Amino acid sequence: VLDWAADKGILAKSDAKTQCLKSMSEAGELCDAIAVRDRVKTIDALGDVLVTLIILAELENLDLVWCLEEAYGVIQARTGRMENGIFVKDA
Repeated sequence: VLDWAADKGILAKSDAKTQCLKSMSEAGELCDAIAVRDRVKTIDALGDVLVTLIILAELENLDLVWCLEEAYGVIQARTGRMENGIFVKDA
Protein backbone atom coordinates (compact mmCIF):
# COMPACT_ATOMS: atom_id res chain seq x y z
CA VAL A 1 0.00 0.00 0.00
CA LEU A 2 2.76 2.44 0.92
CA ASP A 3 4.68 1.66 -2.27
CA TRP A 4 1.52 2.35 -4.26
CA ALA A 5 0.92 5.59 -2.34
CA ALA A 6 4.50 6.68 -3.01
CA ASP A 7 4.21 5.81 -6.71
CA LYS A 8 1.01 7.85 -6.99
CA GLY A 9 2.59 10.83 -5.23
CA ILE A 10 0.20 10.63 -2.28
CA LEU A 11 2.93 10.48 0.35
CA ALA A 12 4.82 13.41 -1.15
CA LYS A 13 1.88 15.65 -2.06
CA SER A 14 -0.79 14.92 0.53
CA ASP A 15 -1.04 15.65 4.23
CA ALA A 16 -2.71 14.11 7.24
CA LYS A 17 -5.72 16.45 7.15
CA THR A 18 -6.47 15.66 3.52
CA GLN A 19 -5.95 11.95 4.05
CA CYS A 20 -8.21 12.00 7.11
CA LEU A 21 -10.97 13.57 5.02
CA LYS A 22 -10.42 10.87 2.39
CA SER A 23 -10.80 8.23 5.11
CA MET A 24 -14.10 9.76 6.17
CA SER A 25 -15.29 9.79 2.56
CA GLU A 26 -14.44 6.12 2.21
CA ALA A 27 -16.17 5.38 5.53
CA GLY A 28 -19.30 7.05 4.13
CA GLU A 29 -19.14 4.77 1.11
CA LEU A 30 -18.84 1.83 3.51
CA CYS A 31 -21.97 2.94 5.36
CA ASP A 32 -23.83 3.32 2.06
CA ALA A 33 -22.82 -0.20 0.98
CA ILE A 34 -23.88 -1.70 4.30
CA ALA A 35 -27.19 0.17 4.21
CA VAL A 36 -28.13 -1.46 0.90
CA ARG A 37 -26.58 -4.81 1.86
CA ASP A 38 -24.19 -4.82 -1.09
CA ARG A 39 -21.51 -7.29 -0.04
CA VAL A 40 -19.20 -6.61 -2.99
CA LYS A 41 -19.25 -2.86 -2.34
CA THR A 42 -18.87 -3.47 1.41
CA ILE A 43 -15.72 -5.51 0.82
CA ASP A 44 -14.32 -2.86 -1.52
CA ALA A 45 -15.15 -0.04 0.88
CA LEU A 46 -13.60 -1.81 3.87
CA GLY A 47 -10.43 -2.23 1.86
CA ASP A 48 -10.48 1.41 0.79
CA VAL A 49 -10.88 2.55 4.41
CA LEU A 50 -7.92 0.41 5.44
CA VAL A 51 -5.79 1.79 2.60
CA THR A 52 -6.52 5.37 3.61
CA LEU A 53 -5.78 4.62 7.28
CA ILE A 54 -2.46 2.96 6.41
CA ILE A 55 -1.47 6.05 4.42
CA LEU A 56 -2.70 8.39 7.16
CA ALA A 57 -0.62 6.54 9.76
CA GLU A 58 2.44 6.83 7.53
CA LEU A 59 1.89 10.56 7.06
CA GLU A 60 1.71 10.91 10.85
CA ASN A 61 4.80 8.71 11.39
CA LEU A 62 2.71 6.20 13.29
CA ASP A 63 2.51 2.43 13.11
CA LEU A 64 -1.12 1.46 12.58
CA VAL A 65 -0.77 -1.85 14.43
CA TRP A 66 0.78 -0.02 17.39
CA CYS A 67 -2.18 2.41 17.34
CA LEU A 68 -4.56 -0.55 17.43
CA GLU A 69 -2.67 -2.10 20.34
CA GLU A 70 -2.73 1.20 22.24
CA ALA A 71 -6.45 1.65 21.69
CA TYR A 72 -7.20 -1.92 22.67
CA GLY A 73 -5.12 -1.49 25.81
CA VAL A 74 -7.48 1.32 26.81
CA ILE A 75 -10.76 -0.35 25.88
CA GLN A 76 -10.13 -3.97 26.87
CA ALA A 77 -11.30 -3.52 30.46
CA ARG A 78 -13.92 -0.89 29.66
CA THR A 79 -17.37 -1.47 31.07
CA GLY A 80 -20.66 -0.38 29.62
CA ARG A 81 -23.90 -1.60 28.15
CA MET A 82 -25.54 -2.17 24.79
CA GLU A 83 -28.14 0.36 23.67
CA ASN A 84 -29.84 -0.01 20.30
CA GLY A 85 -26.99 -2.18 19.03
CA ILE A 86 -24.25 0.25 20.17
CA PHE A 87 -21.87 -0.26 23.09
CA VAL A 88 -22.14 2.75 25.40
CA LYS A 89 -19.20 2.98 27.80
CA ASP A 90 -19.66 3.76 31.45
CA ALA A 91 -18.53 7.21 32.57
